[in-house]
Amino acid sequence: MRSSFLFTSESVSEGHPDKVSDQISDAVVDLFLSKDPEARVACETLTTTNRVVLAGEIRCKGVFENDAWADGALAEIEAVVRKTVKEIGYEQDGFHWETFSFENHLHGQSAHIAQGVDASGNKDEGAGDQGIMFGYASDETPDLMPATLDFSHKILAQMAADRKSGKVSFLEPDAKSQVTLRYENEKPVEATALVVSTQHAPGYFFHNGEGDEAKYGELRDYVMGVFHSVLPDGFITDKTEIHVNPTGRFEIGGPDGDAGLTGRKIIVDTYGGASPHGGGAFSGKDPTKVDRSAAYVTRYLAKNIVAAGLARRCTIQLSYAIGVAHPLSVYVDLHGTAKEGVTEDAVEAAIPSLINLTPRGIREHLGLNKPIYRKSAAYGHFGRAAEGDFFPWEKTDLVDKLNAALS
Repeated sequence: MRSSFLFTSESVSEGHPDKVSDQISDAVVDLFLSKDPEARVACETLTTTNRVVLAGEIRCKGVFENDAWADGALAEIEAVVRKTVKEIGYEQDGFHWETFSFENHLHGQSAHIAQGVDASGNKDEGAGDQGIMFGYASDETPDLMPATLDFSHKILAQMAADRKSGKVSFLEPDAKSQVTLRYENEKPVEATALVVSTQHAPGYFFHNGEGDEAKYGELRDYVMGVFHSVLPDGFITDKTEIHVNPTGRFEIGGPDGDAGLTGRKIIVDTYGGASPHGGGAFSGKDPTKVDRSAAYVTRYLAKNIVAAGLARRCTIQLSYAIGVAHPLSVYVDLHGTAKEGVTEDAVEAAIPSLINLTPRGIREHLGLNKPIYRKSAAYGHFGRAAEGDFFPWEKTDLVDKLNAALS
């Protein structure tokens, strides 16, 4: 394992077109779960210039039954979608929460999927799909996340908070960040490159001698202040390469500048490239789908293992088959950082005794059948313990049990 290296992660803001789509899809999931905790939802969202389109499959008591929508359901879905876009902050000519064209193509879930997944008789509820899911934790930040991704998220979250509070008037919702850190002895010690590209009010650019240098200077100074507020003291040096809106003008953004789709930012959503990814997206899916719930439980387990001091880094993989309740495999990698006497084999053997890894067991243990998902759809699904019950997979309540099982 390398101890000294450069590593980079990126994030995108809540106003990025793909993230707008993710938040809409998860707002729809929350709506249905608020009506029926056992709702089945697979909602995909397309956003483009002044248009939002929903498509997918649902089953929800009191909302969609017997191939028919309940009275008022369609209007309620549209209201939730518009409210989500309004809260993100889009009131632009090319994408406005109040005026965009809206299409809803959600329909009933396939009976053939339901018969294989639902519990019946002596059959336990099965996984909603096949697939592999990964969870990861590292001791390089207090929330046990990769520092490159943690800082990338926090830069954009701070910019969004300042935009919404009115602290700055020149920011618009769409933005990206990227952080490159130098690691020594496996620990981040210095930022070698920082990048922010942010949508801005007219005139706040300067590139190749064109634009308003004073206005651009105001924007750049503000972003530099965010960098210094987020990164630890001493990380930004005279050697740090800084890029703020390196292409110049960025006035047209969001869904007006680039179409957005649910599920296209899976590395931003997880570990910024520091861990493998199974390939499945989270947003738009109810928690019976193991793409979502099993990815959450692997993060929960990996975080508890690191929090317990059993290893400094941990990756966990689970695999499932559609309609089958129990995972087909459990894999643990402690990356050569395990506490003396702790082995991957022992951790793999202990995990099933600590938590039921069936889809229903995961949902019940973590309390996932709640409308908690829209908030997860921007600035990462992991590493946000401070935000309370919205992220139950960030709890470290297995520490004592893990230490007892592996002592």
